[in-house]
Amino acid sequence: MKTALVTGASGLLGRQVQKAFKLDDWNTLGTGLSRISPPEVIKLDILDIKEIERILDEVKPDVVVHCAANRFPDSCNRNPDAAKQLNVEASRALAKATLSRGIFLIYISTDYVFSGRKGEAPYKTASLPDPPNVYGQTKLDGERAVLRIASQSPNAKNKIVVLRVPVLYGSCDEPSESAVNVLMSQLWSSQKIKEGEPKIKVDDYALRFPTNTSDVARVCRDISKLYLDPANVNHDLPSILQFSSEDQMTKWEIIKTFSEIMGLPLDGIMPFKPEESPKDGVQRPYDCHLDTSSLKDLGIDVNTVDFRTWWRREVGAFRH
Repeated sequence: MKTALVTGASGLLGRQVQKAFKLDDWNTLGTGLSRISPPEVIKLDILDIKEIERILDEVKPDVVVHCAANRFPDSCNRNPDAAKQLNVEASRALAKATLSRGIFLIYISTDYVFSGRKGEAPYKTASLPDPPNVYGQTKLDGERAVLRIASQSPNAKNKIVVLRVPVLYGSCDEPSESAVNVLMSQLWSSQKIKEGEPKIKVDDYALRFPTNTSDVARVCRDISKLYLDPANVNHDLPSILQFSSEDQMTKWEIIKTFSEIMGLPLDGIMPFKPEESPKDGVQRPYDCHLDTSSLKDLGIDVNTVDFRTWWRREVGAFRH
């Protein structure tokens, strides 16, 4: 039986990744910093290299899926040094530690490594990165750090993979965990706005491709099985992969979908284009759609759950 270690296992994606491996009969262990639930999720400060090494030596995983990160653009903008420590330096240290022990590593990255300028998408794995903000830059620097570690080792063949994913949604403890889930909260908040009061404004410009965490988790498991398969030991497998749903929506279109599912009016909420609103200091891309052909070429299933169907089930809104 193989073993998977998931960093950031108390977060939106990490929980589902751990679950996907567990359902496939892997031994699994998750790590977290504050929200821990031993023995399934144990405490680990990912900035502490000695602790990383100790846990790797105790657990002896076959794969580490590195979900732990600061993935909030506003937070990264406010404290770029802290974002760099977590997204770059901790990832570099983890790559060194896993590689020296022959452990396969999946580094979860983001579509925000690309500029998202109009007319450029869909981006292929070999497209030139050009991050629009601090968050995207730290994740790109994290990519480069782990891939550099791999390039410097003679034993690194098929041992490190970067997996880029877009904005995620899924079952969560707090809506704030996801930029998609939080829109459901905004819809509910808008119900309390009285006539004459300012409406909640929601972006109806930037294109997003919300992708379910359970689908990303399944892809992580399938990548692990493929890269750990002894039959592929002599094959040069790609070191950068990309996964995304094809559900293209603006945040306003997501809100409208939620409104239809919940049967809630949109009276207290309104769409806006970015030029109508002052900048918050964080540049958001227009369209970072990721091309998934690299996964398809490996024979990995890139189908995703339908956005509307998943949410109807999640909120118990099946209508007869």
